[in-house]
Amino acid sequence: MDEDDLADLYRAEAAKSLDEEAQRRIAESADPILDERLRNTPLKDLIDSEELVPAIIARLGAVRAALEGHGGAIKVEHISEEETGLDLTLNLDGACIACGAAPGTLQGIQADMLATGEVWRIRFSKSLLDTFDELGREFVLKFGNVTFV
Repeated sequence: MDEDDLADLYRAEAAKSLDEEAQRRIAESADPILDERLRNTPLKDLIDSEELVPAIIARLGAVRAALEGHGGAIKVEHISEEETGLDLTLNLDGACIACGAAPGTLQGIQADMLATGEVWRIRFSKSLLDTFDELGREFVLKFGNVTFV
């Protein structure tokens, strides 16, 4: 096995372990019946509902475990229904503010929400940039692959 194959194998095993641990943590704290109902309710039907944020959380994968486990939260700054799907602008709250893992959290939220097929665009509030130190801000802008408005 060459070095690249070994690195790929290790990466796959690590990702599998992280995902399994995340799913275990989510299962410990989530209400599976509520989550199922929220996942089966179109987000567009929840735009003016108090269940919108819980429905977004229910659609998240492994990033949900980090978000909830670290005392973080999501706030919807803007949502509109377009022909192509929902246009979302989100903000983070709680312990997520200025967390060093926030760039990965943003990427995870974006990937999971776009994967639903309900959301055509997801952006994040530029006020988040003010919560990062200079290095964190520079990093998320250069490597975060997310858009701030």
